[in-house]
Amino acid sequence: MSQSPPSLRRRPAPPLPWLVPGVVAGGLLPLGGLLLAALRGELGANPVQEALLQTGGLALALLVLSLACTPLRRLTGWSWPARVRRALGLLAFLYAGLHFLIYLLDHGFVAATVREDVLERPFVTAGFVALLLLVPLALTSTRGAVRRLGFGRWQRLHRLAYLAAGLGALHFWWGVKQGGAAPLLVGLLVAALLALRLKGGRARP
Repeated sequence: MSQSPPSLRRRPAPPLPWLVPGVVAGGLLPLGGLLLAALRGELGANPVQEALLQTGGLALALLVLSLACTPLRRLTGWSWPARVRRALGLLAFLYAGLHFLIYLLDHGFVAATVREDVLERPFVTAGFVALLLLVPLALTSTRGAVRRLGFGRWQRLHRLAYLAAGLGALHFWWGVKQGGAAPLLVGLLVAALLALRLKGGRARP
């Protein structure tokens, strides 16, 4: 019996084919919950502030999780963290963008007011710069971008994620009036992940 042409042969399914779609679906669930709560009027006395807190917190948490993928892969030898890293990073960018969009809505999309706020309030400055740093990372998250930039330049560019996470943690700290354990914990996690990254040297992520 003749074999099927190579183009018609069934390729073996990748291990855990549900992994990335599952991460994306799980990452979008809080957004669905937020929208549902908003439609029901269940965001409390200050719904804009609550939406800002939720989207900002999710953005920072997902960004930290994306940074944790490389150390986790190196420490355990598992391959799956590398497969979900991009999805986590893009989800973080999505929530950061929504966070900024809600902020703009709260300020009436008045450019002069937003510009003054960004320039004069360090809390807002830190968050705005963190968002700006995430933009080129999201735009170069594809394999095509890696080929165009070259892996070395792409890798150096994406180290900006650590700076974005650090600024996000600072934004969080100032945003809660320098109180609570959560901002401190996030800052310590970012510092620990950066230390692990530096310890790893030039090893490929």
